[in-house]
Amino acid sequence: MPVSLRRSVLLIAGLSLLSSVAMAEEKKAERDPNRMICEKEEVVGSRLAAKRVCMTAAEWEAKRRDERQMIDRSQTQQRGPNAG
Repeated sequence: MPVSLRRSVLLIAGLSLLSSVAMAEEKKAERDPNRMICEKEEVVGSRLAAKRVCMTAAEWEAKRRDERQMIDRSQTQQRGPNAG
């Protein structure tokens, strides 16, 4: 195998390995419950105002879970406990 072809093959193999490692690190970072996530939230009563809220991934998950439970409870109360 010519030297230039060998170098090209090694370069491609190295780049694909780096890409795989980078993707694995990115997936690990996505699962990190302590990573900070900032989102814009609209201010109630204003079409233009928004505020930036930053929390950890775990805090966002807990907030969404609590909101979902509150919605479920309010819908159950509206229908009544025996409604089917």
